[in-house]
Amino acid sequence: MPRGYGQYCPLSLALEVLGERWTLLVVSRLIDGCRRFNEIHRGVPRMSASLLSQRLAQLEHAGLLERQGKAYLLTEAGRALEPIVMDLAVWGQHWARDMTTEDLDPGFLVWSMHTRLDTEAMPPGRTVMEFEFTGAPPDCRRFWLVNEDGRVEMCLKHPGYEVDLKVMSDLRRFIEAWRGLRSLRREIAAGRIRIEGPSDKVRAFPDWLLLSMLAPYERRRPGPEQALAARSKAQQA
Repeated sequence: MPRGYGQYCPLSLALEVLGERWTLLVVSRLIDGCRRFNEIHRGVPRMSASLLSQRLAQLEHAGLLERQGKAYLLTEAGRALEPIVMDLAVWGQHWARDMTTEDLDPGFLVWSMHTRLDTEAMPPGRTVMEFEFTGAPPDCRRFWLVNEDGRVEMCLKHPGYEVDLKVMSDLRRFIEAWRGLRSLRREIAAGRIRIEGPSDKVRAFPDWLLLSMLAPYERRRPGPEQALAARSKAQQA
């Protein structure tokens, strides 16, 4: 059977390219600046490598990206999706369903954080941060971020350097703070997100982590997440 909708409507034609599972998330990783296959794959850690290869080939065939050596680069058509993807993400922050336990992907969380560090506010040289999340599967509870003079690397194994800060939290709680549903500073002050390390770096950590780009957008869908965000906002008032 043909995969298309059989309609001339431009929306139907667009969805033939973008409507398949994972496709827009792959485009989003390319918009975020990922260029090589492994970089893209780390941004969609629950996607199989074979399916990612398939989706990249489809996007190339559709004219949204091009290969230059081992790099994948968005074309003009691909770059034109940036405001559309951002608008969809904002809509999701406002109106998508509340998170379930199955949605709490620690690998994606730490990958997202590695793109949202204010490296100019961090000390020169190397800074190593270790993250340990309770509530995550036993094989993916610990991650490391290494900032080396503005170049940030996410590590799935101990990078072999001395750790400057260790951050410990329940996974859901940290994701809620990352998304702006809780106050990160309040959670740290209350000891619900714990940080170990030199006192000056412990105090500076909330300034280093910029939170999700979507954190400033309010939660509008009625439910537990909206109520949590409202309580947090009231506490900060």
